[in-house]
Amino acid sequence: MTTSKKNELLGTRPNPAGFDVFGFLAKFAPLIFLLVLMAVFAILEPRFLSSLNLFNVMRQVSIFGLLAIGMTFVILTRGIDLSVGSLLAFAGLVAAAVAKGGFESRFAVGAEAEAAGFGWPLALLAAITVGVLAGGLQGLAITKLKVPPFVVTLGGMSAFRGAALLFAGGGPISGFDEGYRWWGQGYVGVVPVPVIIFLTFAVFAHILLRYTRFGRRVYAVGGNPEAARLSGLNVDRVTLQVYLIIGFMAGLGGFVLSARLNSAEAVAGLTYELTVIASVVIGGTSLFGGIGTIFGTVIGTLLIGVLLNGLVLNNVSSYVQQIIIGIIIVLAVAFDTFAKSQRRH
Repeated sequence: MTTSKKNELLGTRPNPAGFDVFGFLAKFAPLIFLLVLMAVFAILEPRFLSSLNLFNVMRQVSIFGLLAIGMTFVILTRGIDLSVGSLLAFAGLVAAAVAKGGFESRFAVGAEAEAAGFGWPLALLAAITVGVLAGGLQGLAITKLKVPPFVVTLGGMSAFRGAALLFAGGGPISGFDEGYRWWGQGYVGVVPVPVIIFLTFAVFAHILLRYTRFGRRVYAVGGNPEAARLSGLNVDRVTLQVYLIIGFMAGLGGFVLSARLNSAEAVAGLTYELTVIASVVIGGTSLFGGIGTIFGTVIGTLLIGVLLNGLVLNNVSSYVQQIIIGIIIVLAVAFDTFAKSQRRH
């Protein structure tokens, strides 16, 4: 039986141009939706398109963006990390304690704080070290103990939050020197420093995923772990590496957030995991692994930032904002599942 006859019997038509509609939408829908959303908010609230507000949106999403970059690597390998918000808070507190020289001067400011502290370089190193160690610990639990990523990182979410509360006695550490604050509040020209950090790491992660052997291994593990293992790829090593990456990003994010707020608290990063996962999934990264890009994650992060900012400008309740994000996550995953089933046919 010919192909045309089969199509006639099945009631389907061949696509003469070979155009994959669902593939196109999966790739460009986030960008199209972002542009439409910006147009709608610009009509509803003219202040939305002001340079001040747009840079404010970019600065607000930069912390989420750093975590989302790391989460992209994890989700590409069919993993998940629910602990990023808690780890960010813990790393930020450690960085703050190092910058202040301990807890005795936790509220000191000015010359007194600078004299007691160890400076921002060691604080940054401490935050990243905490993040990498925590990420590595979770990666080892997943690869060596064979505990599912959801369970490991759910436990990590509770453990790191408890560690943050225990470490700082439940209180904040605030009042950093100018060099520390610059990483969160400074500008290079008119561009906020956190935005530059976010975009720099986004470019680096894009190159790492697209043009290196490690990137190909990440996609291979997410696409088919068993096939990757049979082809000689060390799946456990790749899995461990992606959790080290997201740990690094959480540590860096904790440092930048504390610098931006001029304070580190154990309650920082609450519900960040929801926003970060939403940014990655909306950006086109499949929760089933093997499909996704850093560019999509950046678009997804901006989309979430634009959505939240536009809702705030239009006086929409923060409770409603959380409902909307939850609905968007479900719809994004539903679309990903539907598009995947259509490609099989």
